[in-house]
Amino acid sequence: MASQMANIPALKDLQGQLTARMTKAVEDFRTNLMAVRTGRASVHMLDNIRVDYYGSEMPINQLAQLSAPEPQQIVVQPFDIGVVGLIEKAIRTSGQGFNPMHDGKTIRVPIPPMTEERRKEAVKQLAGILEDHKTAIRNIRRDGNDTIKKATKDKLISADDEKRAQEETQAMTDAQIKTLDDMFKVKEKELLTV
Repeated sequence: MASQMANIPALKDLQGQLTARMTKAVEDFRTNLMAVRTGRASVHMLDNIRVDYYGSEMPINQLAQLSAPEPQQIVVQPFDIGVVGLIEKAIRTSGQGFNPMHDGKTIRVPIPPMTEERRKEAVKQLAGILEDHKTAIRNIRRDGNDTIKKATKDKLISADDEKRAQEETQAMTDAQIKTLDDMFKVKEKELLTV
């Protein structure tokens, strides 16, 4: 779809900014989807876990090499053997139901099969994250519409251009929200399938 805003000099940059911000929100949601626990092991399940490392919170993937050699296990190999205990504690207390074990050098995280209750809880949590990202996209739309109204008020664009630009902004918003919904439905199906 050709952009109407790109043809209006006063709004040329706005269309690119809105697209970039909305795309960033969608990518953030995609990252959140990868971190949601399913029945199969994925190194992304540990993405949201932070380790207290010398007074600062560090993501596990900056402190160790992560791999999923088996469908039901994640292997964590710390770069510094001195942090094995810290990483194990962070994984254990993450609230994701993991019970890691280590041999002094390597941490093994078995991924237990998800119960039906845990699956439904994960879907509910994911629905909340979805709603947060939809709200973020709507806020981006609001910011865009405010900029369009200001341009009209400052006599930089006509009322017709304002209407077309707002319609285009709404179409962008609808498309991004549909993308979020589609991604959610795929993950929901994956979570609820035993």
